[in-house]
Amino acid sequence: MILDFNKKYYHEFASDWQTGWNGHDLDIIASHYRKDILFRSQKAMPLMGTGEIIGLDNLKLYWNEALKRQPNLHFTVINVFEGYRMMVISYRNQNNILAAETLYFDDDGQVFQASTCHASS
Repeated sequence: MILDFNKKYYHEFASDWQTGWNGHDLDIIASHYRKDILFRSQKAMPLMGTGEIIGLDNLKLYWNEALKRQPNLHFTVINVFEGYRMMVISYRNQNNILAAETLYFDDDGQVFQASTCHASS
């Protein structure tokens, strides 16, 4: 089944993404990602020894460690940019640092690749 990737879909995804992160609920967050997810972020380097994480189990380990180190983690979505089977969520974190997450979707609406960039603090 190929989903209808439209404005409503992307905005609902961003809302659910924000709710999951702000509730520190890894199950909600992980429910959107494929088991073979490829994730890239420079923030992963000090925690995981690499900026590229492959696989949902490894990604959940990274997220869990990040949440332990930032118990007050909170995201506020600033904007949602829509593309062809992809989106960018721009947001601010609890330290008022601007970031953007790019997510690529498969036919079933699962994220198979994602990357995050952060503004210099």
